[in-house]
Amino acid sequence: MNFIFAAKNVSMPEIPLLIFALGILLSPQIIAGLLAKNQGRKFWFWFLISFLIPVISIIILLCIEDKNPDKRIQLADHVKR
Repeated sequence: MNFIFAAKNVSMPEIPLLIFALGILLSPQIIAGLLAKNQGRKFWFWFLISFLIPVISIIILLCIEDKNPDKRIQLADHVKR
């Protein structure tokens, strides 16, 4: 197994570091995608949009209306008036 990594000049300690760095770099995109999915929107659309505007896309998702009417809190009749 070591000959595979030796041929590519990649040592074992660098692989977990690479995976960690990739996770940190993709975290805004994953957060935006999961937030969009929970709101009834397309995961991949918002995942890709967040590459262009990472923080702004999350703010936009927090401000726009939720498309899932079943997850909204229903008010009692006396509160609606």
